[in-house]
Parts: sequence; C-alpha cells; structure tokens
Amino acid sequence: MSYKTCGKRIFDFVCALIGFLVLSPLLVIIAILIKVDSKGPVFFFQERMGKEGKIFRLVKFRSMYVDPVQEKKGFTPGDSSRITRIGKFIRKTKIDELPELINVIKGEMSLVGPRPEVPRYKHIYDAEYRAVLTLKPGITDPASIKYKDEEEILARSSDPEKMYIETILPDKLKINLSYLKEISFCNDLKIILDTIVRLIFRH
Repeated sequence: MSYKTCGKRIFDFVCALIGFLVLSPLLVIIAILIKVDSKGPVFFFQERMGKEGKIFRLVKFRSMYVDPVQEKKGFTPGDSSRITRIGKFIRKTKIDELPELINVIKGEMSLVGPRPEVPRYKHIYDAEYRAVLTLKPGITDPASIKYKDEEEILARSSDPEKMYIETILPDKLKINLSYLKEISFCNDLKIILDTIVRLIFRH
C-alpha cells in the first residue's frame, strides 16, 4: 500500500477526525463570537472544484456580512469591504478554514493539497496545469505558505482580480505541479508543521 494511493487518505481521515475533536471547544467559541458579532449563519458554504474538477461544497466559518446581492456575483479576489470584526481575526489566523476538516473527513479534501478554486477559473487549468486537478484539494499546501498574506497583496493592487488571474494563480499552479511530483508522508507532515509554525510566528 503506497502513501499516494491509500496511505494519504488514511492519514487525512485519522488526523482530521482527531483534529476536529480536539479543536471542538475552540470551534464552539468561534461560532458563538460569529453569531454575536453579526447577523447571519455561522458557516459559509461555497462551490469549489475538487479532484478532476468535480464540484463540492466547501464549508468555512462565515467572515463576511450577509449580502445576497454580492454573494450571487461570486468570489472576488481581494474583496475585503464586507469582512466583519471577528472575520478579520479568523481570516488572518486562518481559523475560518478549520471547518474544512469536515470536508477532509468526508473525503472531498485532503489535509495537504492545492487550495480548492472557484469553478469560474477552471479555464486557467489548461494543458500545462491540468495535472493539478488529479489531486484532492487541501487545507494547506506550499503555495498557501508562500502566499499566506495573499489578501494584503491583492488589497494593494489596483486590479486585484487581474493580478490574481495573471500572476498569483499561475504561480500557485506551478508550485502545485512541483508538489505533485514530491508527494510523500514526510513531505506532507513537513508542510503541515511549516503551516502551523508560520501561523503562530507570522512576523
């Protein structure tokens, strides 16, 4: 049994389940803070591309004010105008992504893998990057570590979406292609530990 075929899924399921149980008190506290801070649901669901481009519902803590009109327009890179007070904190610390452990337990995501992209950017995964879609999307990956301050970078751009499409996303996909060639238990463990360390010691 190789790590790529079966070991990675076992590792994901066991670690995600343990992580969810251990972090459950924190998840409850964050859920209460979100409800107190602004009106709306605790969780935010959004369609993202999974393995082979299959669409699934990503679950995160809600970090923005509810606005049905804006939500219909979909995800816009660098959009920070609707972020709530608690939303700023959970996005900065990546706590908003902890509910994605549920996606990992369900088998829709992996602990380590390319961040799941919104369907409207599927055309960017051309022949050069199509291999990235052979992987399950993940909660963290080398590209996420490099672009841990992505929101701040996009906020400084005069055209955030253009910068994301033409510069950041292609670079992320190149990094993910390199990860595809280096998948191993040790490498995944290193990426997870590196992510945790960089979140704790951001500066």
